[in-house]
Amino acid sequence: MRKYFVAGNWKMNGTKEEVSSLLSGVKQKVAAFSKINIAVFPSFVFLDQVSNELKGSNVDFGAQNLCEYEKGAYTGEVSGFMLKDFECDYVLIGHSERRHVFGESNEVTATKFMLAQANGLIPVLCVGETQQEREANQTDKVVFEQIEAIIAKAGIDALKNSIIAYEPVWAIGTGLTATPEQAQEVHAYIREMITKQDADLAENLIIVYGGSVKGSNAAEIFAKPDVDGGLIGGASLKPDDFATICEAAENLS
Repeated sequence: MRKYFVAGNWKMNGTKEEVSSLLSGVKQKVAAFSKINIAVFPSFVFLDQVSNELKGSNVDFGAQNLCEYEKGAYTGEVSGFMLKDFECDYVLIGHSERRHVFGESNEVTATKFMLAQANGLIPVLCVGETQQEREANQTDKVVFEQIEAIIAKAGIDALKNSIIAYEPVWAIGTGLTATPEQAQEVHAYIREMITKQDADLAENLIIVYGGSVKGSNAAEIFAKPDVDGGLIGGASLKPDDFATICEAAENLS
């Protein structure tokens, strides 16, 4: 049976003091939740602090990105090995900001996915369409190509130790949110796509939704049969809001 996964992507936010305060609030407010998996994704510079401050809690953590190369002369980059050395559990792969702001292709995303797993990290693969692509009825095509790039390079079995996050680009940081029905439609498509190659894998694959999830809409979105939690942006920077979202998942478990 799939277990809800709720994660906070902090993006490029925070100071050491703010991170400490945020972690303290989150740990306190979600301490009683035992039926779901919870994680936070801080900036690289806070990984050691987060690792230390989360010890003994029920909150895991991961990184927001990793380098497409294992090691070497790549100034400014961070490798999967380094992330594992800092005790990361997860790493985000293919976030829309990496794809659309930094120009990372499906091929680069697939390489990063494989390097994450090679270093013992669980990749959280982000997929999703732009507003223009949705209006052109290309949502399924875009999502298919983003996932198929992983399967073509790593094989279908690679998805067994991963999480997929459907994040429509038009709903990230815009205040717009896919309706529960829209989210369910794409999640069901993803699961059906994978079912054609491995039904057991598809049934057990965790697929979460991301895109302006708030305490006020989390329960309705998470209640859909193929939505297994959320990758939360802005609301994850507020302990009360993030805890309310986690509570929605806990109550549905």
